[in-house]
Amino acid sequence: MSDRSDEPRFEFGENWKAFLETVDQDRVAAAAESLDRLLSSESLVGKTFLDVGCGSGLVSLAAFLAGASVTSFDFDPASVACTREIQRRFAPAATRAIDGPSEISDSDRTSDFGRACVRGAAAWQILAGSALDAGWLESLGSFDIVYSWGVLHHTGQLARGIELTCQRVAVGGLLVLAVYHDQGAASRRWAMIKRTYHRLPGRLRPLWVAAIAAAYETKFALARIAAKQNPLPFRDWRSKRADRGMSVWHDWVDWVGGWPFEVASPDAIINPLAEAGFSLRRIKTVGNGWGCNEYVFRRDQ
Repeated sequence: MSDRSDEPRFEFGENWKAFLETVDQDRVAAAAESLDRLLSSESLVGKTFLDVGCGSGLVSLAAFLAGASVTSFDFDPASVACTREIQRRFAPAATRAIDGPSEISDSDRTSDFGRACVRGAAAWQILAGSALDAGWLESLGSFDIVYSWGVLHHTGQLARGIELTCQRVAVGGLLVLAVYHDQGAASRRWAMIKRTYHRLPGRLRPLWVAAIAAAYETKFALARIAAKQNPLPFRDWRSKRADRGMSVWHDWVDWVGGWPFEVASPDAIINPLAEAGFSLRRIKTVGNGWGCNEYVFRRDQ
């Protein structure tokens, strides 16, 4: 998700379109469980939920089925299309205007969507928009939960993206962020890997992803051997499926190709938000590794 036209931009939506072929009820359930853990089992019934950079739409679906009224948006038209396809496949009744529980059909009442409506969730709208468009974001209003997982570091303006996103959180509401961890020299190496991806012809990019993935999977296997563990990666791959319903291959494509690319230390995320009136409720870091640190903040003022 980026609206900077002066640099390469990874086609996240095209990767999500390929990922869509793997989505089934098990992945939907995994995404729901992951969201529930991230929010410490806080009820979403009757809450408003903004998915900033909705990508595949899987988390938006999970929030909707949990009882939230959801607004999803993405800068990438293909991601918007993916989210609409997820809605069509797994919550088709959400495409119909329903004024209240009395208008839910008998068949819908037995579905996750029907139960969500009875509990108070009323809508799921999917929009095209930018996390860097201040005026457009303001027009959306405020939300009980604002969720942006692995998105704002791809806008080309991470700090500005966080500043604008946090303004959409209602007082007392939650802000959920996942941002690439700053590894110093290692992050600079990843930036070189990503730049190389975008310099290659399209037909060679999958080979580059496969080469990088193979090198790192081999490194991980050697580390497991050193720890006297099974060197095969299948347990890690199962964990990846349980992590927001993700796919190993599509995650590698996203990681190697994802550009623009910014990173941040926990201090760089927490301190500005504390000054803006947010308190940290939960943090999950990657330690010295690579990937996203997860944050949950509450807006106190």
